[in-house]
Amino acid sequence: MFKPVIQEEPTGCGIAAAANILGRTYAEMKAVANAMGIHADDKSLWSDTRHVRRMLAAAGVETSADETPFVSWDALPDLALLSIKHHREEGRDFWHWVVFRRADGHACVLDSASYLPSNIRTDFDEMHPKWFIEVKTP
Repeated sequence: MFKPVIQEEPTGCGIAAAANILGRTYAEMKAVANAMGIHADDKSLWSDTRHVRRMLAAAGVETSADETPFVSWDALPDLALLSIKHHREEGRDFWHWVVFRRADGHACVLDSASYLPSNIRTDFDEMHPKWFIEVKTP
């Protein structure tokens, strides 16, 4: 089964999502992100997709070029970045990054939020993704 990475900073969901996909610890991924000029306290980490895409690309992982509107859980690819908890602040979109995984017929969401009772989520009716980015498995 999957071992989820928990974000160590309130705004570190993008770093944790990349770590969840790459199988790295939060500290390892944060060091990589910081070396790339990506920092958890930068609000654009959760209002722009390019930072997470850059972290994954630096590790040789390809993502879809565009965000695809969410239709259903069954329609998702086996590995995807999802945007949940969408909201607007000062005319700008913000969201929380999570990772959807499907393996051996089992689907779950790896949610890095530290306040959750379980970071492996199957409460799909409680999450409301707006769109996803397909992550192509290496």
